[in-house]
Amino acid sequence: MCSRPGSSIGAAIAASVKLAPKATQDISFSLAWACPEVKFSSGKTYHRRYTKFYGTDGDAAAALAHDAILEHASWERQIEEWQDPILQDERFPAWYPVTLFNELYYLNAGGTIWTDGLPPIQSLTAVGWKKFSLDMLNGESDDFNEMVRQNNTASDILHRMASVFERMHASIASNSAIGTTLLQGEENIGQFLYLEGIEYYMWNTYDVHFYASFSLIMLFPKLQLSVQRDFAAAVMMHDPEKLRILHDGKWAARKVLGAVPHDLGLYDPWFKVNAYTLYNTDRWKDLNPKFVLQVYRDVVATGDKSFARAVWPSVYIAMAYMEQFDKDKDGMIENEDFPDQTYDVWSMAGISAYCGGLWVAALQAASALAREVGDKASEKLFWDKYEKAKFVYSKLWNGSYFSYDDGDNKMSTSIQADQLAGQWYAKACGLFPIVDKDKAQSALEKVYSFNVMKFKGGTRGAMNGMWPDGTVDMSAMQSREIWPGVTYALAASMIQEGMVEQGFKTAEGVYHAAWSPGGLG
Repeated sequence: MCSRPGSSIGAAIAASVKLAPKATQDISFSLAWACPEVKFSSGKTYHRRYTKFYGTDGDAAAALAHDAILEHASWERQIEEWQDPILQDERFPAWYPVTLFNELYYLNAGGTIWTDGLPPIQSLTAVGWKKFSLDMLNGESDDFNEMVRQNNTASDILHRMASVFERMHASIASNSAIGTTLLQGEENIGQFLYLEGIEYYMWNTYDVHFYASFSLIMLFPKLQLSVQRDFAAAVMMHDPEKLRILHDGKWAARKVLGAVPHDLGLYDPWFKVNAYTLYNTDRWKDLNPKFVLQVYRDVVATGDKSFARAVWPSVYIAMAYMEQFDKDKDGMIENEDFPDQTYDVWSMAGISAYCGGLWVAALQAASALAREVGDKASEKLFWDKYEKAKFVYSKLWNGSYFSYDDGDNKMSTSIQADQLAGQWYAKACGLFPIVDKDKAQSALEKVYSFNVMKFKGGTRGAMNGMWPDGTVDMSAMQSREIWPGVTYALAASMIQEGMVEQGFKTAEGVYHAAWSPGGLG
């Protein structure tokens, strides 16, 4: 097939060398392409991060290939220096480095997008009015000023503010979930997006980013802080656009002030959040605590006080928002008997081991973060709430593990692999444990014996739910699933409690299922 004049259908390259007998020589080839723009179906276009160094024209491929030829040996050497301490450490079983490094594939294979952190190429006027946020009010509303003067609960104030915002939306523009507006002199390293899954088209799904984010904060901490700023900005959004909820056909606002969004959207990320519409995630009980815990973890990991100060208002608002879910005012939030958390086809009612533990840990994290930013009143406020909630949470203890929730039916007896998620994160952050050590060890021993070892002999990871009789909890689709992120979190929690052998055995199950030569991947 011949190409038409002035066009091409392909290209070929060749290199020639002269070799002495039995000599060898390496020849490096480099393939690169320039794709400077990211275009979303909303019409907005952004420049990719690399354009900061190579320009925004579409002819940078030659320069990219040139630099790869010159630098690839150095890049490979740096990768080896990063991996060798793990690869050469004989304390680790052979499967561990295989799993550890291969699990990072999703950072670049998850539909990943990294922009330059600047607004869309089109002017904001050209792409229409934006959703509004707290910092755009400028005290112009008499209703807003009046509600602040009244002695209302934080959740009441939030709801009334949202009502005011809905009436004012035609005249207010905002930065939406553009977290770069929260930068306080730090480098703008861009904005980062990745899909929940190849078949789950939502950017930066936050309830599961809770588990995956350790890879970013350990390897690319500035990217993790960038993601967090985006969510901090999103907390302050209120978008009254009505969406039909698939579960019950009712209508709900796209995003309510104070709620951490489930995701940053799909067709118009940062501007139209919450592409997920199976349930109204503004009523989920795990998203806000997960935001607070991740923020504090990231502050501890980076020591970045500027970041802490910038996102503190969003943390406070996110915690205040949760007050509405403490129906009896005992300090503990209650689930509402629908899948109002990451296990979105597995209902929880009342006090739950999963969400309750996350809430207790988040209260402590909020108190610690308040101390970091010098807010002594909030430090005491959240600490007092933490102590109350911790006491209530202890009522889930049934003698050997923490009950799924505080109901009086069979469902509440399920042994959940993720029951100590709050304990895991609290200890990972250097906070006080939220349950006693003997209870944590007992619960983890129960999970190990039942959820790990009673299914395929521990060669698949941790089953999400098991009944006390040793059978799989078949009450919901997700109770009978194994989730790698949950399994790794469980393994980490075991190691935290001194159960090192059980922890590695638990994590090894994912290796056998996904990464071993005979696995299911």
